[in-house]
Amino acid sequence: MSKLNIVILAAGLGKRMNSALPKVLHPLAGKALLAHVLDAARALSPQGICIVYGHGGEAVPQAIDDKSLTWAQQVPQLGTGHAVKQALPHLDEHGMTIILYGDVPLTGVETLKRLISAAGEKTIGLLTVELADPSGYGRIVRDGETGEVVAIVEEKDATTVQRQIHEINTGIMVIPNRYLHGWLHKLENNNAQKEYYLTDIIAMAVKDGVSIKVAQPAHAWETVGVNSKTQLAALERVYQHQFATKLLEQGVTLADPARIDIRGQLVCGRDVEIDINCIFEGDVHLDDGVKVGAHCILKNVKIAAGSAIAPFSLIEAAEIGKNCRVGPYARIRPGTKLAHDVHVGNFVEVKNSAIAAGSKANHLSYIGDAVIGKNVNIGAGTITCNYDGANKYQTIIEDDVFVGSDTQLIAPVTVAQGSTIGAGSTITKNTPPHKLSLSRARQLSIEGWQRPVKKPKGEK
Repeated sequence: MSKLNIVILAAGLGKRMNSALPKVLHPLAGKALLAHVLDAARALSPQGICIVYGHGGEAVPQAIDDKSLTWAQQVPQLGTGHAVKQALPHLDEHGMTIILYGDVPLTGVETLKRLISAAGEKTIGLLTVELADPSGYGRIVRDGETGEVVAIVEEKDATTVQRQIHEINTGIMVIPNRYLHGWLHKLENNNAQKEYYLTDIIAMAVKDGVSIKVAQPAHAWETVGVNSKTQLAALERVYQHQFATKLLEQGVTLADPARIDIRGQLVCGRDVEIDINCIFEGDVHLDDGVKVGAHCILKNVKIAAGSAIAPFSLIEAAEIGKNCRVGPYARIRPGTKLAHDVHVGNFVEVKNSAIAAGSKANHLSYIGDAVIGKNVNIGAGTITCNYDGANKYQTIIEDDVFVGSDTQLIAPVTVAQGSTIGAGSTITKNTPPHKLSLSRARQLSIEGWQRPVKKPKGEK
């Protein structure tokens, strides 16, 4: 295949977004619109990728941290032809250039490959689509006898007859570089918008004997751009529906395919079940038989086979072993590793801790910067006090420890194997193995004490 350059036009203002954020940086499925386009571009293994930016200034290249990209600034913005012209110094003299758009995020790689196959050294590849309502789009004008494409007419410049055409220009095209350099310098702005239209090169191509071959996407939504929050929300639903459909085809059980959000990659084994309103961010792996309850948020998580996550749990940057039970209302924070058969119950928070097999913390506890052995019971209300206001310290709880309710473990501290901690204790020193350790003040009853009574309103 000829050398392939890719130009991504990403200079638009996005006025209808009503946002200070450049349009191409608005997120779809947790990732910037432009990042979606870049994923498709990289999958084509091009010679180079040049992004033309403008509105938002350096915010766009700063947000896309990739040293392999070339950037060209378009100031002022005078149309698509003018935008591509800014990329000319970075394009080869030979080969082909594909034009993509930073606000058209869902164009499929297979669609782009078909378009490239249609193009050649003396052929433009043009991506078009048939729309029931073509309003707002440039129309594809064909020769009445041969059916060959002869021009693209923008709607504002189209005649009444041309506006009846339903085949529209998506803007995505593949152009032979040997012609592109010359054509861009010949563009004029004699139109209603006073802009330099890239589409005018189609008429130039016809005049120069360069053929135009058309390809169409598998789905019309692959070519839809984002110009408003309404359009962004609509494309978000398209993306989520497509991902949910793939999961269902793989055998994943979704309680409601319309109520799931994947903002990254979700890989599922066999017989995985996902309840409603769950959010998956980053890279999430769910092994065979994993069950995720309603309203859970999982971000960069690996969950081993047979584990169940109860509703309203938040798990981030953690590893969950086999046959674990987490939640409801549990928070598993970064750096946490649960071995197999661990139970972390309601309103338990675990941060940067390792919990070994068979251990459990079923209620209302905070476990931070801790190493917990096997078959440990953490009573309700237990806290590992890991922070002294300046530094973090570790708590070590060895195998077969029983920690009574409402216990504070003041790190750094080690609770030795087989220890039992009496409820209501504050442990500041290492405990001996297989002993009962506790710290309690002597219980007192105060004679003559009276509970305070609320004063009537106005009384001081």
